[in-house]
Formats: sequence, C-alpha cells, structure tokens
Amino acid sequence: MEQRQLGRSGIAVPPIIFGGNIFGWTVDEAASHRLLDRLVEIGFNAIDTADVYSYWVPGHQGGESETIIGSWLASRGNRDKVKILTKVGMKMGNGRMGLSRAWIEEEIDASLKRLRTDYVDLYQAHKDDPDTPLEETLDAFARLIKAGKVRAIGASNYTAPRLAEALAVSARLGLPRYETLQPLYNLMDRAEFEAGLGPLCEQEQIGVINYYALAAGFLSGKYRSEADFGKSKRGGNMGKYLTPRGHKVLDALAAVAAAHGATSAQVAVAWLLAKPAVTAPIASATSDAQLDELVRAVTLKLAPAEVAALDAASA
Repeated sequence: MEQRQLGRSGIAVPPIIFGGNIFGWTVDEAASHRLLDRLVEIGFNAIDTADVYSYWVPGHQGGESETIIGSWLASRGNRDKVKILTKVGMKMGNGRMGLSRAWIEEEIDASLKRLRTDYVDLYQAHKDDPDTPLEETLDAFARLIKAGKVRAIGASNYTAPRLAEALAVSARLGLPRYETLQPLYNLMDRAEFEAGLGPLCEQEQIGVINYYALAAGFLSGKYRSEADFGKSKRGGNMGKYLTPRGHKVLDALAAVAAAHGATSAQVAVAWLLAKPAVTAPIASATSDAQLDELVRAVTLKLAPAEVAALDAASA
C-alpha cells in the first residue's frame, strides 16, 4: 500500500485513514475487531478516533471508540503495526472540554488508558478553544511529545486565520507545530477549505486528513430522494445536500463511475486524492464489501478532464 507523509512529522500513512467513530456506534465490539483485523490485512493501518466518540449515543459518555480499539490492540498485540490518531477538545459526558493544559494532560492519560497503549502517533486539537491561549495549548502538547506520549500533533476544525496564528506561535516560541489539519472537505463541502485552509496547508507543508470524504454517505449516491433518508442512521442529515447542486454532483459522479466501472463513492474519494492539498481522506466502512470499495478508490486514477467535470458540477 502506498504511504504518504503527514506534514513534516515523519509519520507515514496509507492514502485513506479509517474513521473510527463507528466503533461502538454503528458496529459493536466484535464486528469492530473483525473490521480492524481486515484493515491491517489490506494495509489501511491508520485509525482516526477521538475521546468524544461516541458521546452522542444515548447512555454513552465518550471514550467508547478508543476502548474498543484498545481491547483489539491488547488482544492482537500489534500496536507496532498500526498508526493511532486521536483527538481532545470536544465536550465529554462529564461536561469537560477545551484545550487547557490541565485538561489536555488529564485527557491524554485517559485516552492512553482506554487505548491500552503508552503513546499515540497523532494527537489532535478537535476544535479551536478561543478561551485558552494558543501558547498554553501548544506548550501542553510539547510536554506530551517530550514525555513520549505523543509523536506529533494536529488540528481539526480550525479556521485559516487561527491555524496561521497557531503556526506563528509555534515558530516564535520554538514549540512543536500542528503537522496536520483535519477539515471538512468533499465534493459538497468545498468553499471554506479551498478559500484559505488548502492554500495555507500547501504553503506550510501541513498534511490534510479531511473528514466526511463522502459527505456522510451522500456521495455514495444512495440518497436520491427523501424516501431514501431511512437507509442509515445518518440519513436524517441528507436534506442539506439534496438540492439541485447535489443532484448535479451525483449525476457527474455516476457518469465518471460508469466510464471506469467504478462506484460513485470510489470516484468521490479518487477526486479528493487527485487534489494536491489532500494527504489522506478519512473514510469509514462497516463491511468487507465497503472496505473493498475503499481499496479500489485508492487505485482509481481520474483523468484531468474528469476532475474538471466534477469541479464544475460541484462549484
């Protein structure tokens, strides 16, 4: 499997990073373990999770995804074969949140305990915390790197001005910098990333590991009308995409897919992989068939004219 560098971190990942928010939410522990086994087998050995997954499920507090990954790591004894990416900052079931030094230091230990490992490869600020100085947050992350608990750090859901400010603080104080950005970016959600974040990441050599690569499943083509919203737990959010523009994008995806004997989802991922600013999109799968589809997406190379057609349809 091809490997791509995460910014200047020295950490290499496959062209797709597996989204672990499904563990303990849409797939139970046993099914999650089977998926994780298969991921390693096919070379998708980078797993993205967060302390908050899956706080939104009734009865959950956060930490459920990390706990399942941790039980799998312990049972397989294969920590050296996978890259573990997790995050801190979102509101947990106990009400705690943010990027203060005290919370980061407390929560990395909680994440490591759940993951049953002594380090994570990439620790990410899940969202900006305007109430905590960037200097405090970055210094806290620096201490974790020095302690060997974290290899590199990244940011998620930052605006371009705040990311630029964070990079300037790191440079001024000699602190580790955010080596990755995890933004929302796909064929339906382009404006914010392409306007400022993408150019900044390319200029600063920051790895981009965008989430919702398939727009929460919309770009798979399975949601063509409101009658389709019941097809998954995410279907209720499809209304914002089911617009005239959304239909244009689905039609363009279907046309390119037909030319390659591929699926719309594969083409949507291949479009992202064709973008110079993108390092490795984050995508999930809940079955072997869906995993096979992601493998095919990695090898699917779109012609420049096909990328341009998708750009035009989704403009």
